Amino acid sequence: MLRTDVYPVILSGGSGTRLWPLSRKHHPKQFIKLISNYTMVQETALRLKGFNRPIAVCNEAHRFTIAEQLAEIGQNPSAIILEPVARNTAPAIALAAHKAVELNPNAILVVLAADHVIEDTDAFQAAVEAAVEETNNNSLITFGVIPEKPETGFGYIQAQKKGHLSSIKRFVEKPNAITAQNYVNSGDYYWNSGMFVFKAQDYLDELNIHDHKMATTVKNAYNNAQSDFDFTRVSKEDFSKCESNSIDYTIMEKTRKGVVLPISVGWNDVGSFSALWEVLDKDANGNANLGDVENIDSKNCLVQSENQFVATIGVQNLVVIGTKDSVLVANKDRVQDVKTIVQHLERTERIEHLLHREVHRPWGKYDSIDNGHRYQVKRITVKPGASLSKQMHHHRAEHWIVVSGTAIVEVDEKETLLSENQSIYIPLGATHRLTNPGKVNLELIEVQSGSYLGEDDIVRFEDNYNRK
Repeated sequence: MLRTDVYPVILSGGSGTRLWPLSRKHHPKQFIKLISNYTMVQETALRLKGFNRPIAVCNEAHRFTIAEQLAEIGQNPSAIILEPVARNTAPAIALAAHKAVELNPNAILVVLAADHVIEDTDAFQAAVEAAVEETNNNSLITFGVIPEKPETGFGYIQAQKKGHLSSIKRFVEKPNAITAQNYVNSGDYYWNSGMFVFKAQDYLDELNIHDHKMATTVKNAYNNAQSDFDFTRVSKEDFSKCESNSIDYTIMEKTRKGVVLPISVGWNDVGSFSALWEVLDKDANGNANLGDVENIDSKNCLVQSENQFVATIGVQNLVVIGTKDSVLVANKDRVQDVKTIVQHLERTERIEHLLHREVHRPWGKYDSIDNGHRYQVKRITVKPGASLSKQMHHHRAEHWIVVSGTAIVEVDEKETLLSENQSIYIPLGATHRLTNPGKVNLELIEVQSGSYLGEDDIVRFEDNYNRK
């Protein structure tokens, strides 16, 4: 039976730097297939059935990706709210709460991160139903994961008493190993899952009590939002004034309505490659392999290959991650330090932390297959019926060769229909547009040549997706 008053909220603002090079700033881990044939955000959306269509909160750069991935699994969100700047979970949830109250004054929110693993879906759904029932007491419920081991990478919640439901005694930041062991032994400490259930209006009321300025700022930002296709574009001028704080710090540590519900559902936040190794299937030697991989006399390794054969011989406890443009090799005990590589890439102004070699766009995707001095080669895929923006470049010319499908190419107001093995030249400075009029994907090779080949050398005149 459909609960028309319950709205899953998917928070999708994370960057996943500790899973580089799989995760990139513009294509983070929630949009990657890590543990199944579904991406993490798809797994999250599919986890809750019998409720309203979800409300997603994400940043502007990811808006088309999350919309497309939800559409792939038949999910049409109740709303996709775009955060103009990152301000942590408290303001993000407030945006979703305003939308939910607008849809249903009695709305109940089930707040989930987009990139967590939950192995026991049935047990999780039962816990959600119990939490939804508890909202009748105007409680703000958080899920506390019953710890399986002392874990120094998670925050903890201490309950007032052991049992099914309890008021919250305190929140604790990530402890050292000895303290974490004491927490596990005590039986009244739980891992802080970052998942919540409460009435939308109760959340807004508590936010107004404990941080009136944030409540007012978020309300103004939402009230001044604009619709953009299927997206709700929040006012940047208003939202930027909001402080960046978590829901724990802003509300849950202060409210008298906080309740912790213990759960044991096979939860994992997949915050590192060691955590990913834990949830993946492994062979008899403890190796978890993704892609074309062969291990000889190797033990307890995580090896992933995106597009080439990878072999290991006589190694232990290693993480080997290969993408089309980068390779990471690390000891499994040092995977928390992967973020230092991302920081190095930022400092040296490289791009490998921003984008994969294959980049997704609302019209399709492109793969930068080769580049050198004054040239770059891409393989471009355009979805049926889709068009690139009408644009021009100041510093490069382009040559397009159709590999398969059909293309309509407009160059300086003149249209040409191209089919397989036909090509066209776009001179520097020419206004041009590419459209796929067919019912199958259009595949073409683009050869760029010029003095500057950066993606920011685009002047858009018209765009179906309202990009700048």
